[in-house]
Amino acid sequence: MMSPDPTWSAQLLARLWSAPLTAETPSQASSPPAATPAQIQRLSPQALAYIGDAVFELFVRGCYLLPPRRLQTYHQQVVNQVRAEQQATSLQQLLPHLTVEEIAILKQGRNAAPSRGRRADAAIYGQATGFEALLGYLYLSDPERLTCLLQRLLSSSPPDEH
Repeated sequence: MMSPDPTWSAQLLARLWSAPLTAETPSQASSPPAATPAQIQRLSPQALAYIGDAVFELFVRGCYLLPPRRLQTYHQQVVNQVRAEQQATSLQQLLPHLTVEEIAILKQGRNAAPSRGRRADAAIYGQATGFEALLGYLYLSDPERLTCLLQRLLSSSPPDEH
């Protein structure tokens, strides 16, 4: 997938997960509000994929932040990682490490994907949507598990060509 500094990536992940989702006052900014399991269960697979897409893009952007480069270079590297085909590849790397519950979320996301993707065939697009739904679910329910899986992607990826 990519070859960022694993220490830097871990620091970025920790900062992301500890950032507040909302804060009415600065004193409330120290801990994000937690969604209850019932609230998370009521979210549609598309809603989970929506938040998962944002989480994954922010993760990938953080991975490519160092060393400093031109914005166009950052953009191209990120686009190469967040497109449906690459997300499907990332999903295949993670499949052997997923729990039964995570696979169920993944399947719900895959089945909720539109039958036609814009640039990828339906199977690839379904896998990517399932991947995003899983990331969204874990972001809301188990950030530590999400961090573990994202770090697994970093450690299982071949070095990036620059």
